[in-house]
Amino acid sequence: MRHSHFGTILFLILSLGVDVTLNAESVLAQKLFTSGGKSNCLGSSANVTDPVYTLKVDFSTDIVENEYIVAFHDYYSSKARSSYVESALKNSGVVSWQILPRDNPASDYPSDFEVVQIQEHTQDGIEALKNHPFVKGITPQRRVTRKLQYVADDKAEDSPSEFKPCNKSRDCWEQKWQSSRPLKPLKRASLALGTAFWHSTGRYTSRRLLRAIPRQITNALQADVLWDMGFTGLGIKVAVFDTGLNENHPHFKKMKERTNWTNEKTLDDGLGHGTFVAGVISSTKECLGFAPDADLYVFRVFTNNQVSYTSWFLDAFNYAILKKINVLNLSIGGPDFMDHPFVDKVWELTANKVIMVSAIGNDGPLYGTLNNPADQMDVIGVGGINFEDNIARFSSRGMTTWELPGGYGRVKPDIVTYGSAVRGSGIKNGCRTLSGTSVASPVVAGAVSLLASAVLQRLHVVNPASMKQALMASARRLPAVNMFEQGHGKLDLVKAYQILSSYKPQASLSPSYIDLTECPYMWPYCTQSIYYGAMPTVVNVTILNGMGVTGRIVDKPVWQPYTPQNGNYIEVALSHSPTLWPWSGYLAVSITASKTAASWEGIAQGQVTLTVESPPEEGEVEPRRSQLKLAIKVKVIPTPARSRRILWDQYHNLRYPPGYFPRDNLRMKNDPLDWNGDHIHTNFKDMYQHLRDAGFFVEVLGAPLTCFDAKQYGTLIIVDAEEEYFPEEISKLKRDVDNGLSVMIFSDWYNVQVMRKVKFYDENTRQWWMPDTGGANVPALNDLLAPFSMAFSDQVYEGDFALGGHDMYYASGGSIAKFPASGVLVRQTLKDQGHEVLKGETVTEEDVPILGLHQVSATGGRIVLYGDSNCLDSSHLQKECFWLLEALLQYTAYGNLAPMLTEQSGLPLPMDAELPERMEGNHLYRYSKVLESHLGKTQAQPLPACPHLAWAKGEPLNISAPTNLYKHQKLLSIAEPVMPLLGRRDSQVVPHAIHERPGWEVGPGGIITQQQDSAHTLPVLAFLALAVVLIFFALQVHKTKTKPRRRYRPPRLKRLQQLVHGRMPNV
Repeated sequence: MRHSHFGTILFLILSLGVDVTLNAESVLAQKLFTSGGKSNCLGSSANVTDPVYTLKVDFSTDIVENEYIVAFHDYYSSKARSSYVESALKNSGVVSWQILPRDNPASDYPSDFEVVQIQEHTQDGIEALKNHPFVKGITPQRRVTRKLQYVADDKAEDSPSEFKPCNKSRDCWEQKWQSSRPLKPLKRASLALGTAFWHSTGRYTSRRLLRAIPRQITNALQADVLWDMGFTGLGIKVAVFDTGLNENHPHFKKMKERTNWTNEKTLDDGLGHGTFVAGVISSTKECLGFAPDADLYVFRVFTNNQVSYTSWFLDAFNYAILKKINVLNLSIGGPDFMDHPFVDKVWELTANKVIMVSAIGNDGPLYGTLNNPADQMDVIGVGGINFEDNIARFSSRGMTTWELPGGYGRVKPDIVTYGSAVRGSGIKNGCRTLSGTSVASPVVAGAVSLLASAVLQRLHVVNPASMKQALMASARRLPAVNMFEQGHGKLDLVKAYQILSSYKPQASLSPSYIDLTECPYMWPYCTQSIYYGAMPTVVNVTILNGMGVTGRIVDKPVWQPYTPQNGNYIEVALSHSPTLWPWSGYLAVSITASKTAASWEGIAQGQVTLTVESPPEEGEVEPRRSQLKLAIKVKVIPTPARSRRILWDQYHNLRYPPGYFPRDNLRMKNDPLDWNGDHIHTNFKDMYQHLRDAGFFVEVLGAPLTCFDAKQYGTLIIVDAEEEYFPEEISKLKRDVDNGLSVMIFSDWYNVQVMRKVKFYDENTRQWWMPDTGGANVPALNDLLAPFSMAFSDQVYEGDFALGGHDMYYASGGSIAKFPASGVLVRQTLKDQGHEVLKGETVTEEDVPILGLHQVSATGGRIVLYGDSNCLDSSHLQKECFWLLEALLQYTAYGNLAPMLTEQSGLPLPMDAELPERMEGNHLYRYSKVLESHLGKTQAQPLPACPHLAWAKGEPLNISAPTNLYKHQKLLSIAEPVMPLLGRRDSQVVPHAIHERPGWEVGPGGIITQQQDSAHTLPVLAFLALAVVLIFFALQVHKTKTKPRRRYRPPRLKRLQQLVHGRMPNV
């Protein structure tokens, strides 16, 4: 049961964003909303002198005792499902069990799961159910709780609550299951208009005129252009999965159906978040939505107590499929991409042509913080920007971490749009202004609904892939922002319509090209050139298949180096999804320099070509095919010196999911999960950039230590390792160090008693959930260090100190228990945090050995041990120690020992120090790549073979590479004209929602016009009138100057005389 618990998803409702700003009136309105009162509409231009409030959102999740979701392979009637469960449990020894009733709109239809309660012999019952041929899998029923709290900014602290010191009570360290990320990280600014509202990307920009915050988000994205053409969402079914919506809300005129999936007997919204999201999509008054005439389906999946269950979502998803929903907004997310029932159901939704739009997460600016399901290939993941077109600080960044440690993550988010200070519907009436990616998500969902209605006659070509292709191809790239922050760029609604209206079903790639020289967009690839002998650079390309829900790559992708552009100096290995489903797959491109380029420097280019095929649609005979080209451009440099090359051990880092791996800083009790991947391009990004700036080259090892050539590298860095080590790895590392490889290890806390203390409390089961390691797996590290007579202790320390003129903070680190007498030990005075956790008392200890440096032999390498990694990890970085890392690398690479790193006074370490042992009964083998369970005992698995890439045989092309890779690939279109964007007025199309919308009027012939605010229109009209007058006078002057001279003609009487008497001579 413990294993299943951590295999399930940690849902986080991204509701209202990270920092949701409301002025005093808004908070009062919220209180009135919950009590049935009325509120006033609030504009975005709030008086900055009013108190500004920030809405903090806390989450917790737990498992419901003895309740399990039994997933079937297919949809069956209630009677059939009941018989399958009964037959499975009949001879299992389970007597007390029942199928829990689900009283919701989906209960009348076939379903693919049941919720079963097993009171006794639960493990026997689970095994019996798993063995039934019709059962797909068993997962625990899970409950999610969300807590909202309004905090005045003048009382809010820069530091989140988890940074406050624990009091001396023992239960201070006992935690409930909380959000995997704090909702207000250290020094995160409020989104209040008067307090640093404008989030920046951290780059310097010159002074400029700030843009005004638009009153209508629809105007900011030019939705009125499509409205003027008669497109308003008509004919599109859009679903909102949230907190419900009140029946008689004045903003909504096409509320098609409200359904309740909770255990409360109400359909109304008691919180306001669902109303806000629905308003951004389809409001018809005051704060306008994008698709006012779309059919709105409201799914209430959260109670007023902000609680939801997995089974509620699964039932609601099934019902959405039955109702043939076109667009579904899901402003929820969490780090658990391994919850198979939920992920499988999302795949099933998109396979049924439901376009799912989801918030990417509010865990920025840290990298590697993408939320599921927005990080899935078949879902449109949306990030947030402000109205200055800067990435919002709260918006989560890529890469995806599914693929670690062996591969590399995909590009996400897909697109970004406005998510700061957006106006939407209030819970009863009026408007409110909120921020977060859960605000940006309905902006895109509303835009997608509007776009789908604009191509209603071609709706057969609209699917999750084609819609995403149109959004990506039309997105406007933001300058000075990398792809893991912005994806393909900012939503461009009008251009997306132009593309979608002439779209031809096809496949495409994301990113559409690989340019490892393009900075900053291609960060981090552009920060380090490739060279011979390096670990291959892996680019994970997403294949979007708009031709069909399923497809495949025909034959093999082909690598074609460009001969004129030195393509022969690089080698490429390719792997891909065997099947593209649903609507998508991957193409992994591994790039390295060839042996002939060992001392060459220059730009090398080539391309990969592939063919994607999908089955024919109805009425077609031949399969659909799409030819794709992926341009590649890299910079090759000569192989750097060994001393400058660093190898980062990624293989031995474990994180959530699937298991509970605690944070490295025990003070982070509200943010206990280690889930950011521990990669140099995620939560160690700042450290990586510092090393690159210092001239070091950093490579990543995603395989065991037996799989690298130690002669190529100066230093192996092991940071925050939770994994065990194969015996072969331990012996190989000893040989490598003896032959000159240096090793640097940054450990963390490990103490069995403390691990028991920081366990999770499950409020439903009244049970404690224990971690399987500490901040690091110190017993495993000690096994690795045993041949060198070194070891870490199980003591836990924290405190501030100074080293070399730098302020340092030791955050829940360990100490050194064993070290050679010939080595150098740096000692400090620190607090015994382990004693504080266990006894509730603060004790200070002197001469704590925290840093050790040792030269193994005259010809051997050097080893550095440090007991804390928090000063390198950006997750909760308080005082960085990148300077120390660089100083230590000077020692490991060149033997230069800084004067400050001299041996401190203190007693020598005892030779017989007691070393920490593994927690008895731990379940690390369930998540480990090294361990396995055999006959009730844990043992090492057989050492896996090292990965070997099959390098593609190049087919050289004697052609020049395209000069602009960014514009190289475009979507194909059908041979029909694109309908004009302006001037089209359909007198027959007058959406009924427009009739009643303030600010709109219907003129003669049914032409829709929008009333303009006189304060904005009068200056514009005056300017236009002046321009017309000036043009008129200019034309008159031009006409006068260019008019030909008129030939003289005599008066009419004189001409008559000439006709009668002839021409008279002049006198």
